[in-house]
Amino acid sequence: MLQLCRRIWSDEQGQDIAEYAVMLAVILVLVIGTVRLIGGNANNAFSSVASSLNQ
Repeated sequence: MLQLCRRIWSDEQGQDIAEYAVMLAVILVLVIGTVRLIGGNANNAFSSVASSLNQ
C-alpha cells in the first residue's frame, strides 16, 4: 500500500491529486449512503424479529 501511494504521489502523468480527492469524496458519499440505508433496514428487521419473539 505504501509503495502504491509513493508511485501515485510521484507520478507526473495522468490524474493529479485534486482528481483523486474528488474520486475519494464520491466513493465516500456512496459508501456512507449505502451503510446508512442498510443500517436502517437491518435495524427495522431486527426490531420486528425481536417484537415477534416477545409475543
